[in-house]
Amino acid sequence: MILGREPPQLLRKRLFYQGRKFGFEVSRLRLPNKNEGEWECIRHPGGAVVIPITPEGKLVLIRQYRFAVQMRLLEFPAGTIEPDESPEETARREIEEETGYRAHSWQKLGEFFLAPGYSDEVIYPFLARDLELLDNPPAQDEDEDIETVLMTPQEFETAISEGDRIDAKSICSFVLARPFLK
Repeated sequence: MILGREPPQLLRKRLFYQGRKFGFEVSRLRLPNKNEGEWECIRHPGGAVVIPITPEGKLVLIRQYRFAVQMRLLEFPAGTIEPDESPEETARREIEEETGYRAHSWQKLGEFFLAPGYSDEVIYPFLARDLELLDNPPAQDEDEDIETVLMTPQEFETAISEGDRIDAKSICSFVLARPFLK
């Protein structure tokens, strides 16, 4: 909140949809200038993203089909925070499920809003090192189509600059991790 400014007044809030991962609500607000309007918002529990790096300095990414854009995107492993789960627990679960790796060294890199114009989702990025490839990784979720991809940080930067289909959370998380990469 900006100091000296009163917050908008909530006049009404309605939940239109509650799915398994997020809800959609519409709120009617009166702004400090007395104008009124409606704002839509996706309410999301947040997500964790993992930037795994092998001892050889390779990034472990995934190429995953995303229904909303109807294509496969290059991403870092990530997932929605489940009830009663911390962001780090989510990160640990997702790296194993999506890549078959387990990390023994973790570093939180911060947090950021994914799309604050229409969602309250916060992303928690983690750098994962000291990776171990699991003999029997957990099964991927039934609704996921994932391929593991290894790249050097330079190859990933080239993929970004050449316009490969990469999601924003992965690009932002890579920028936060870059000072810690070889």
